Amino acid sequence: MTVQCRSPPVQQFCRRHSQAANDLRSVGGPDLKAIPGISMRGPMKALQFVAAAALLAGVNVTAAAEFGTKDEAVALVKKAVVFIKDQGADKAYPEISNKSGPFIDRDLYVVVYGLDGKVLAHGANGKLIGKDLLDAQDVDGKFFVKERVELARQQPTFWQDYKFANPVSKKVEPKQMYCERVGETAVCSGIYKL
Repeated sequence: MTVQCRSPPVQQFCRRHSQAANDLRSVGGPDLKAIPGISMRGPMKALQFVAAAALLAGVNVTAAAEFGTKDEAVALVKKAVVFIKDQGADKAYPEISNKSGPFIDRDLYVVVYGLDGKVLAHGANGKLIGKDLLDAQDVDGKFFVKERVELARQQPTFWQDYKFANPVSKKVEPKQMYCERVGETAVCSGIYKL
């Protein structure tokens, strides 16, 4: 079987672990090319490189592929913001809410709130669209949407901590949400802190 870094998820994985290998070398770790049995040429190049980089860097390959990172959440929000500005809300919100669209990536998804607490788009749960969640509380009683819209009124970008159901694990987990204010809305995506 030939594994190459061509599809977007695999490219992202390869980039992440390529950087891990470079970071390893920069602190005195081994050069992957110097390890016996690892050829940096031929059809298995991508697979060997990724596997070796992940093993040498101590990366859990399953977790890396299953869960989004803070950088990926920020990038997804920025992508959604550009899309909203380019296409307008009428076209952008349905696409953001499309579960097979470009704004869903593993456990990462985009949510757009009006600053009144109303859900305008939701990548994980379309049933919430149109609902006022200003009084929604997490399992600890935190009014997380109210806090989110208050933060959006005060600053153009921010991170927020709360607890929420993970669509991958189906468990309530600590979450960090990154948001950017766009006009009278907050465009957000978050990571689950494992």
